Amino acid sequence: MLFACNNQAKQEAKQQPEKVVMSKEDSLKLAKEIENFSPENHVNSMEMIFGKPKHDIKTIGILVYDGVNDLDVMGPRYVLGQAMGVKTRLISIKSGNIKTVMGVEIVPNTVIDSVSQLDILIIPGGFTGTIEAAYNQNLHEWIIKIDKTTKYTGAVCTGVWVLGATGLLENKKASTNWYREEEFLKKYKAIPANQRYTQDGKYWTSAGVTAGMDMSLAIMKDIYGDKYAQAIMLDMEYDPQPPIEGGTPEKTNWAVNWMMKAMYDGGVNPLIDSLERKK
Repeated sequence: MLFACNNQAKQEAKQQPEKVVMSKEDSLKLAKEIENFSPENHVNSMEMIFGKPKHDIKTIGILVYDGVNDLDVMGPRYVLGQAMGVKTRLISIKSGNIKTVMGVEIVPNTVIDSVSQLDILIIPGGFTGTIEAAYNQNLHEWIIKIDKTTKYTGAVCTGVWVLGATGLLENKKASTNWYREEEFLKKYKAIPANQRYTQDGKYWTSAGVTAGMDMSLAIMKDIYGDKYAQAIMLDMEYDPQPPIEGGTPEKTNWAVNWMMKAMYDGGVNPLIDSLERKK
């Protein structure tokens, strides 16, 4: 429980999903295309349905490190991995396999020292490893270097703390995990957006864990359009229906909310105090 980033979506600022509609003219054209569909001409059909992408995306990198949250990595990895003709890599801070916060071993594709350019960079969150990454100057310098080449720079959950520590979110609207949200965003001179995910220019940030999938879908929508994002959602059968109300402080029983924050404080405060003394 202590290590899991939770969702955050302020009711007063909750994003509403958009309806995907087609004009009558486009529908008629597509109907004719469907009549002539075959595996050999599917590329033409895809272009008719999805259109052409906004950006030519070739390289996507997702940072991984010991203690990263499993779904912070794999949610965006699954969604962004469906970009057309794109190489998606898991990039480690150091060589060797890494273990997620739940103990799953991941074999990274490469290390930060071997990557000098990306079109999309995603920084996931976690717990201990994330806080340590927020004080890792070598990592910050790499993120700043890569950011000069990206069309999209994003962070999920407490990964926003790492991105914020680079200074790149200064005066930018941002979202992050619900836990001490405003405190941490203001620490990095970002502007709390109080949303499930937020875009400010090329910077995309999200609340905890599952919000990273929503953010990634929004990025794919921005690149490829509504219908392509909807195709990914259908592939995932992504239509969340949780059994009870919850997932944000506003929707959580006050005693549960208090307990979770107290648990987080017990792990976060001593580690940050220790790292601050080493600065």
